[in-house]
Amino acid sequence: MTFQRARSEEQRAVRRGTILATAEAMLTEMPVAQLSLNELSRRVGLAKSNVLNYFESREAVLLELVNTETQAWVQDLADALSTVDPATPAVDRGHQVTAAVVRTLEARPVFCDLISSQAAVLEHNISTEMALAFKRATVAQYQRMIEVVVGVLPELGVEGAGQFISTAALLAGAIWSHACAGPAILAAFEADPSLAALRIEFEPAMTQSLNALLTGLLPR
Repeated sequence: MTFQRARSEEQRAVRRGTILATAEAMLTEMPVAQLSLNELSRRVGLAKSNVLNYFESREAVLLELVNTETQAWVQDLADALSTVDPATPAVDRGHQVTAAVVRTLEARPVFCDLISSQAAVLEHNISTEMALAFKRATVAQYQRMIEVVVGVLPELGVEGAGQFISTAALLAGAIWSHACAGPAILAAFEADPSLAALRIEFEPAMTQSLNALLTGLLPR
């Protein structure tokens, strides 16, 4: 695939969309750490310098994907919680929130891989302008997530829902990175059953952590 130079804003938008779609497809084949700007450029059919005309860095491409993946995940969560019975006791509704969060995250491995790399990798090698745009988009999605959670668990209030969401995001990134261990670590677990206590599985670890978090946040 070879592109001519984009001369209009519409053409630039198409180019950006193609770059993002290609990066997203690559992340179904490889982890974030292995996605290089050189390979992305090759697959898009542009020189690396031309890709950098549309995104200032590899990290900027991936942060744009974080935004689009977050928006899609929030909608998944809202859909999953739309059938929760408000007459159900708060603790039971809390467990349903936890189950929905974990289930919808686990269904989006690309998103989980991105957020596991976000603070340590993706938020570096970007300009202040890019950082502002990304964080402003994050705030908008954060407000939407608060609305979704408060709609199901009004007992939390806006502040409690915000604490739940921000902590859940940190937990998701950390637990995912440990659950997706490398081949050598997985082989070690298989070779030595005494190491089983160190092996982390995403679904049970997230469920236990989020239920404990909600227990502390819900009013007694």
